[in-house]
Amino acid sequence: MSASPSPASGRPSPRYANYVLAVMVIMYTCNYLDRYVLAVMIQDIKRDLEISDSMVGLMLGPTFAFFYTGMGLPIARWADTGSRRGIIAVGMTMWSAFTVLSGFVTNAIQLFVARILVGVGEAAGAAPAQALLSDYFPADKRATALSIFQGGVYWGSMLGLVVGGLLVDAIGWRMTFVVVGAPGLLIALVVRLTVREPIRGQFEPPRSLEEVAEDEETATIGEVARFLATKPTFWLVGLGAGIASFAGTGFGMWLPTFFERVHDMAQSEIGPRLGPIQYVPALVGSYLTGMLADRLGRRSLRWYAWIGALSVFLMIPWQGAMILWPDGLDAMWWAVPAALSSAGWAPVAYGIAQNLAPPHMRAVASAFIIIFITFLGTGLGPWAVGILNDWLEPTYGELAVRWSLLYVLLSCSVGAVLFGLAGRTIEQDLADAASFGDRQQS
Repeated sequence: MSASPSPASGRPSPRYANYVLAVMVIMYTCNYLDRYVLAVMIQDIKRDLEISDSMVGLMLGPTFAFFYTGMGLPIARWADTGSRRGIIAVGMTMWSAFTVLSGFVTNAIQLFVARILVGVGEAAGAAPAQALLSDYFPADKRATALSIFQGGVYWGSMLGLVVGGLLVDAIGWRMTFVVVGAPGLLIALVVRLTVREPIRGQFEPPRSLEEVAEDEETATIGEVARFLATKPTFWLVGLGAGIASFAGTGFGMWLPTFFERVHDMAQSEIGPRLGPIQYVPALVGSYLTGMLADRLGRRSLRWYAWIGALSVFLMIPWQGAMILWPDGLDAMWWAVPAALSSAGWAPVAYGIAQNLAPPHMRAVASAFIIIFITFLGTGLGPWAVGILNDWLEPTYGELAVRWSLLYVLLSCSVGAVLFGLAGRTIEQDLADAASFGDRQQS
């Protein structure tokens, strides 16, 4: 498949832009469905493959995340010069195929290898899609568009719990991998055949298309890193988002196991109940947070950072109440306020990154944010919980997972402080980014 761009003529109609957004949401839903279905398989995989909680955490986290982040930058660089549509389609084909093949493994090493290759494929999803969408929506609508795109995280996570919970009991964890991976192969064809590659930077009035094309030939990963290194906001938000992801991903991946061990609930009961309760409000919360950030951001750009800080901080009281509540069924309802108030930090972080970066650097800028979120979150969060489980198990037994989740959750306080500090630098950094094109010409 060729990676050379084939730009559409003229700016896209709002109707077609919304269609592309819908396709990207479906793509991202499959991306997270293939990840989060593992959360309801932990006990079965652990039993069948005879591995510890630490090894399960290694499979859920570093095995996937380190290769995901390692491939993220070169793929994002490719997406900043090539066809983002084609890259997404190829990556989706790869991760879906290896999700299917995960159902045919016979030992832990084979499953680890399959998850590595799923991670490599999924590295071609989020960053190219965010850069693509940034050329379908102008700057004052990007946080809203990206919050809708971020909804794919919650749709996929919810389906992972609901579908996985129902299927694992009915057909086993191996065939569940096959069932959830196969639809992605068809969606990849839809992306390749129906999504047009937009003109890069078409909503950026300060720069001509010729100047953008000239930059596309010269901007390397190192140059993007050096440009972003001068923007304190980027690194504060990136680290804040990474720490929020460390807590949120570790919490989310082990939460079904928490209900299974602490409250003695069945997988077929946990997934269908917890999925909608947790992720439907998260969809609403993510969208409303994006809209609120765009609206308040017109008054002061500091609101983007402040809303992110509040979203991260509110993870602590609501999710803490969930794991400390004595009754399992009642505890699940704490997910509603947790999701409504805490689902907005990610689209805010991505929106800030997209607005800080010139058009020819956006996929790489997103990739840096994704590295923070994935390395600290997916890479270390579930693994940290698994290690804590094994460490605390001699003292607390089956209740160890409760205290592991609480310890990891408290790290959100640091993430909230970092987002808040970004409010001190965001206005100057965005002003500098807006004048970057003029400085390059002088």
